[in-house]
Amino acid sequence: MSADTTDRASTAAAAPGPLSGLLVADFSRILAGPYATMLLADLGAEVVKVEGPTGDDTRTWQPPVREGVSTYYMGVNRNKRSVALDLKDDADADAARELARRADVVVENFKPGGLARFGLDYDSVAATNPGVVYASISGFGSGPKGAPLPGYDLIVQAISGFMSLTGDTDGSPYRAGVALFDVMAGLHATIGVLSAINHRHATGQGQHIEVNLLSSALSGLVNQTSAYVAGNVVPFRMGNSHPSLFPYEPLPCADGDLIITAGNNGQFRRLVEVLGVPELADDPRFGRNEDRTANRDELRPLLVERLRTRSKLEWFRDIIAAGVPCGPINTIDQGVAFAEEVGLDPVVRVGEGAAAVPSVRNPITFSQTPPAYRLPPPGLDEHGTEIRRWLAAAEETR
Repeated sequence: MSADTTDRASTAAAAPGPLSGLLVADFSRILAGPYATMLLADLGAEVVKVEGPTGDDTRTWQPPVREGVSTYYMGVNRNKRSVALDLKDDADADAARELARRADVVVENFKPGGLARFGLDYDSVAATNPGVVYASISGFGSGPKGAPLPGYDLIVQAISGFMSLTGDTDGSPYRAGVALFDVMAGLHATIGVLSAINHRHATGQGQHIEVNLLSSALSGLVNQTSAYVAGNVVPFRMGNSHPSLFPYEPLPCADGDLIITAGNNGQFRRLVEVLGVPELADDPRFGRNEDRTANRDELRPLLVERLRTRSKLEWFRDIIAAGVPCGPINTIDQGVAFAEEVGLDPVVRVGEGAAAVPSVRNPITFSQTPPAYRLPPPGLDEHGTEIRRWLAAAEETR
């Protein structure tokens, strides 16, 4: 982004990727919005991250840190440029509106209606930029009852029913170990943006996209919400067991647990052959999945008796070789190491030279236009002078 650049497409043209040429004004913070805009940035979009004077909240969410920078912040903000704008300041608000006027995409996760007082709501932006694809992410939607509610992932995990499904049968409900519905809402927002861009290619029309964490949660609960809305069954937590499959859970070996997921009759037959108890496949109590699920309390100890005779990695090698899905329960470092072992190259270097930082690879592969890792997560207002100069030059040419 050069000081004298005034054409929005040319600001992003240098970035490779399938979204090269798109300018994204990112007014989001924390996780859902920044995750969505990082995915767009990885694919070539030019993303300008607009932060308040104190920066994205996750800059202070530490430990852990890398060289004083929150790893939480680093995880969802690569490939972006940062400008700090105080929207209560007239000049900064003007710059923000100019950025939105020129953007192909605007992403925001303020409380619904919160940007209207700055002239940055969808209607105001679309009045000067009718082709804009404007994505709003909230906790519970923009309706009068949902808009005032705070959109924290943990609250949505509780309210959606997810926590009622998570934990031991007789124990307390548990949250997921990651802000699951923030991530899911970020993915849904990304899908919405790309769909709206395709619509704009065909019609020239922009539009307003709304995503909320609760709807993302209910959609993402798939078979569990379907059990209720289609079958009038309210599911509850079963520990690590599956309500419709067995075996489909951790089972103890000599030195720890191994996840075994024999999802059909053929896999179950191969499993019990490896375990040395082939007769179980012909036992009428266990012949079909429905039977195994109904009689899991009888089948589990028969499998565990064999599994406890060897280590989890020994069983892992043999069971996988037989074509039955399974895997050890790893720590995060072991999970990254396993991805490396199977050739997924999970860690990339973002940026160049001494400024480069390690990051987790974008999960999408393209045969022609792969993701690029151009810019490390920016410091607060790192590109502020450059961006303000560019926006001022743009205003002068109007």
